[in-house]
Amino acid sequence: MTYKQTLDFLFSQLPAYHRIGKAAYKNNLDNSNALDSYFGHPHSRFRTIHIAGTNGKGSVSHMIASILQEAGYKVGLYTSPHLKDFRERIRINGKMIPRKEVTEFVLKHRGIIESLKPSFFEMTVALAFDCFAREEVDVAVIEVGLGGRLDSTNIITPVLSVITNIGHDHMDILGSTLSKVAAEKAGIIKHDIPVVIGETQIETRKVFEMAAAENKSHVFFADDDFGCRLQQINYLTGERQYNIKNITEDKTIIGWLPLGGDYQANNLKTVFEAFSVLRTKFNLSDKDLVDGIRKVISNTGLQGRWQVLRTKPLVISDTGHNKEGLEFVVRQLTSMKSARLRMVIGFVSDKDLSLVFPLLPKKAEYYFTRASIPRALDERVLQLKASESGLYGKSYSSVRLALDAAIADAGPEDVVFVGGSTFVVAEVI
Repeated sequence: MTYKQTLDFLFSQLPAYHRIGKAAYKNNLDNSNALDSYFGHPHSRFRTIHIAGTNGKGSVSHMIASILQEAGYKVGLYTSPHLKDFRERIRINGKMIPRKEVTEFVLKHRGIIESLKPSFFEMTVALAFDCFAREEVDVAVIEVGLGGRLDSTNIITPVLSVITNIGHDHMDILGSTLSKVAAEKAGIIKHDIPVVIGETQIETRKVFEMAAAENKSHVFFADDDFGCRLQQINYLTGERQYNIKNITEDKTIIGWLPLGGDYQANNLKTVFEAFSVLRTKFNLSDKDLVDGIRKVISNTGLQGRWQVLRTKPLVISDTGHNKEGLEFVVRQLTSMKSARLRMVIGFVSDKDLSLVFPLLPKKAEYYFTRASIPRALDERVLQLKASESGLYGKSYSSVRLALDAAIADAGPEDVVFVGGSTFVVAEVI
């Protein structure tokens, strides 16, 4: 069985959320626990850090992993979804697991996969935990897939739980209010395990405080302890300087971040708060912190976060796809000095566009498109619905055609943005 045949088997046999949406979601941990038992509870053989949240959990996961790598630890990193290659989900010290690992895992354990019929995500979590145990990682940073309480990753007992923020995403599954979504994500809080909350929100703070109290867990709110100021991004180097103020200690740290999005200010505060807890459990220095953040892309392979694809015209892609994520992205785009803004966008079919369209700039030129996945919203339907909200442009049957058209139309001082969906970004980076 080749690597391609392995993936074809998995995609054909197992329901995958990133392909079919809600139908793939399992609202219990039965399969996860059964797989965990079958593999001998591999997650008990290494320390873990568990990270949930609506936005920012990917960036935070990669930064924490990079910091631990700089400190000399052997670090597993589990994230989702992948952009180009399935193996992006499972990395050790930034390197994707070999294709042979994936193929041999499926061949060896095909029986349990076919009899249990786990979701694609449940199987992937089992593969990651088994791989990290066999490779004897010192610690693994585990990103929640969806929600928290019933997420397949929530069989671990970490040394630290992190919840970056709560926003308007997957509310058809997690709950109709921010407090209900917060309650689901608070499900990763474990007994006597500290938890860091990245952003304080009126609707959710009490939810986290109550969950922490019930579990006798110390809760830290990052924006209570840290402030962050970002300097202007240098689009030639891709870096921007940050100033982090430790409010409680009256201490300032200055460093460089290779991620250009304004929203990273919130993520940096979360990382600094998490670091202050983790340094009581690991041998970490301020140098590890600053170097880990600056080297996050080279150390972990992080992509798709305010990623510059070319200059003149400046082409930027970003995976922000929900209300809060797009608010940050659009605010930054519209603050940039450019001759014209051109938006190459596509969405999944179950996206609540009534939350999205009001955020998008009406003065931009739009190139409506669709990613090559079953969940993608038809580009002509998107064009029609967008026009009803005063957003105008042409539709294109593929992301590549849309981007080529936008670049051909653009002058050297224009800005072209590619996004709306993680899957749209995946096809251009």
